[in-house]
Amino acid sequence: MDIFEIDGPVQLSGSIEVAGSKNSTLPIVAAMLLAGGESTIPNAPDLADIRSMETLVESLGAKVRRDEGGLHIDATVIDNPVGDYEIVRRMRASICILGPLLARCGRVKVSMPGGCAIGDRPVDIHLRGVKALGAKIYLENGYIVAEAPAGGLVGTQIFLGGPFGSTVLGTGNVMMAAVLAKGTTIIESAACEPEVADLANCLNAMGAKISGIGSPRLVIEGVKELKPITYSIIGDRIEAGTFMVAAAITKSKLQINNCNLDHMLAVTDRFRQIGVEVEPSGNGCEVSLDGPIHPADITT
Repeated sequence: MDIFEIDGPVQLSGSIEVAGSKNSTLPIVAAMLLAGGESTIPNAPDLADIRSMETLVESLGAKVRRDEGGLHIDATVIDNPVGDYEIVRRMRASICILGPLLARCGRVKVSMPGGCAIGDRPVDIHLRGVKALGAKIYLENGYIVAEAPAGGLVGTQIFLGGPFGSTVLGTGNVMMAAVLAKGTTIIESAACEPEVADLANCLNAMGAKISGIGSPRLVIEGVKELKPITYSIIGDRIEAGTFMVAAAITKSKLQINNCNLDHMLAVTDRFRQIGVEVEPSGNGCEVSLDGPIHPADITT
């Protein structure tokens, strides 16, 4: 098996760039299916989950390519709105094609998602949300089938709270379906994570009309169509936090770029509590530790 062999102790120094967020890239790739033409994510990370998403959108009829300019999604043609089991089973986030394909094609068929090893995260809230917009939902041989009514989806007020709180992918799915729905959609108990805000900002750049971004109440005014764009995603919070930990445990000073501290307030609060200095610097922060690490309570 592959191993990491680490010789230490050592101190780290210099600067490092945080890659684009995986959890922003996945739904934003799905959002780009809403617009005919080629859209680009210049800083999309090259990860296994992203590769699976690329394979999925290609199977729908889109064209995908990577080069020095980033990840390009040409959704001019979407002629097979089916999320096949063999692709969807690899990754739970595949469910995020449900909303955009329903809005664009009027019908979508998606295998029940897999790839989830973090507790029980059912998709019933996703289905409840698109059903409120007028979609007919049924199961067929292990696939979720969603069909828009003859006149298209219609905006309404939707409560997306669940037994475990709000849902990130569920909020994204309903938001993507609602941008092309007739009238106004209000999502109550929307997820507020930076990745949800990033998706909303991307949709607005494509021509959507979403307000309340970053709050638990989103207001979406439906539009007739969206346009393809080039959109740079936010930095990956998990990667940024990992680099911060690396600086702390090695008692080093690191400059971490492409790191928005506004997205990491809970993390930086705990770092400062244990004695780690985190200071804004450039488009990121400088992290250092000179003294001992102090104990602190952390709730996950």
